[in-house]
Amino acid sequence: MSDTTIKVLTYNIHKGFSTGNRRFILHDIKESLRLVDADVVLLQEIHGERTISNSRFDDWPNNRQFEFLADQVWHHHAYGKNAIYKSGHHGNAILSKYPFISWENIDVSFMRSASRSLLHGIIQMPGSEQKIHIICVHLGLFGRERASQLSTLAKRISSHVPPDEPVVIAGDFNDWRGRAEFYLHQDLGVKEVFKSMRGSHARTFPAVLPVLSMDRIYCRGLKIVQCQRLHDQPWDRLSDHTPLRAEFSLV
Repeated sequence: MSDTTIKVLTYNIHKGFSTGNRRFILHDIKESLRLVDADVVLLQEIHGERTISNSRFDDWPNNRQFEFLADQVWHHHAYGKNAIYKSGHHGNAILSKYPFISWENIDVSFMRSASRSLLHGIIQMPGSEQKIHIICVHLGLFGRERASQLSTLAKRISSHVPPDEPVVIAGDFNDWRGRAEFYLHQDLGVKEVFKSMRGSHARTFPAVLPVLSMDRIYCRGLKIVQCQRLHDQPWDRLSDHTPLRAEFSLV
């Protein structure tokens, strides 16, 4: 067993606004993420570009949201847009302390009016040849939509992740009915971290009083060391989702 561990966090940041869009709290999110100090951060609903807000908010960052959050901590990042509008776009991002070998944004949109994508990055662990696949997910709101996207995700894992290379799949699955395991089945060798360790998926939405299991962390080829739902202050007053954190060791 390797002594090398990797800490992963997934978080839907609601475009940097609090629940109900009452406050712009991206600076608070940045500070809170730094305290967690994950090695890899998977983010959903993060702006790649938004021009209208620069004049509305004095503390709107001059750079893109994922660059603002990554600043001086996560030196490597990838961004894939999946929602485009007149004033900009938002999507998924992966922030990493380790370099990317490659990354690709895969369009899984089921409807033109609801763009979605999977962001698949491959990172290399320091001092080794070990590659780890990181797939950031934000699935649709409708059952048929998610079914199509989960099918594409399963095919992506089968075709692009070699059996001897570890993979972490995490993000906002919008899967409150628990259907994801039908697609991420045993043939893929993928397991959900919280369900494996605690018997059930973590409840992550809404953050003030989480009742729905929307966010997940799945893995293969890694040993789960610990997992945690960050539901206390300040997380309960930031985004409308609760972040999930997991630590793995290399098998």
